[in-house]
Amino acid sequence: MMNLSLNLPRVWSKKRLTTLLAGAALLLTTALTGCGGADKETQSPGTANSSTPASSSASETAKDYPKVVRIGYQKGNTLNILKAHGNLDERLKELGISVEWNVFPSGGTVLEALTAGQIDYGNAADGSGVFAQAGGKEFVYVGNDLPNPEGMGIMVHSDSPIKTIADLKGKKVAVVKGGNHHYLTVLALERAGLQADDVEYVFVKDASEGRAVFETKQVDALGSWDPFFATVQIDLKPVTLTDGADYSPNRTFYYSTKEFTSKYPDLVKIILEETDVADKWANANKPEVVKLLTEELGIDEQSIRTAVERRTYGVEAITPEIIAPQQQLADTYYRIGLIPEKVDVSELMPVDAPWKPELGK
Repeated sequence: MMNLSLNLPRVWSKKRLTTLLAGAALLLTTALTGCGGADKETQSPGTANSSTPASSSASETAKDYPKVVRIGYQKGNTLNILKAHGNLDERLKELGISVEWNVFPSGGTVLEALTAGQIDYGNAADGSGVFAQAGGKEFVYVGNDLPNPEGMGIMVHSDSPIKTIADLKGKKVAVVKGGNHHYLTVLALERAGLQADDVEYVFVKDASEGRAVFETKQVDALGSWDPFFATVQIDLKPVTLTDGADYSPNRTFYYSTKEFTSKYPDLVKIILEETDVADKWANANKPEVVKLLTEELGIDEQSIRTAVERRTYGVEAITPEIIAPQQQLADTYYRIGLIPEKVDVSELMPVDAPWKPELGK
């Protein structure tokens, strides 16, 4: 800080004194602003390309940004990895912002909290967004993960006479209603020349109940998603009729509130970019990711390794090519009666938004 000491003569004209004081105030303001700008350029420890814009001063940060950003996540997902990696906390700390991490049991509960104003940002599956929009909730899609079609599938018992999707006609299939694997089942049945209701769905509340009814052979087939899909594959050695490849991209989306994206588009951009930094670290350090998620989820390491190894982590900005399959999902949900009316997902999926991230290669 510059030390400004003024030794004034006893007698000054009023005009001269006013001029001198104004000049000193201007010099002091310039010095303070310069100190604030230097802090902004400091990179976070261990995170590449994580500097904040040099044009933002400390006074602007305090004035324009919230003190806390509230993020909702589920154990085992990409925001869990981001939290553990710590680079977002470091990046926002430079702006005088702390991160409040809130864990939720499902994507649906993340969106409930988001639309109720309890959090500012979170991620959830593709179907969760469609259900929330159909329920009249207000939110915005701000980005998404890379596709993970191999992370879901339809399985039958190893000794089952069912060999193809077409053989499922008239059989019992366990799914969580509206889940990504439920959607996969509908698409696979229709491609095989059947109708969505040509099977008897047994709707279960979660992956554990789905496994239980499958393991005790109360159903003929099970739809599931990673890491639970991997767990069943390893433990029970079923026959996998299909995964999601060539059916559905199985994306997880990042969501925020209209208020937050309107007020702080640059913060949304930062969160997406830092998520991509953590994702690229995850791709290069999968053994560490396996260890982290094994501890977080309490699932055996082999199952977590299977799920992690068949996935590529990364962030994408919303594009028309991403909107199209999401609209197909919404249309399918309406057609089979999962939502009461048609929705236009593009209304909540802006392209080239001001928070569009600059993603490293």
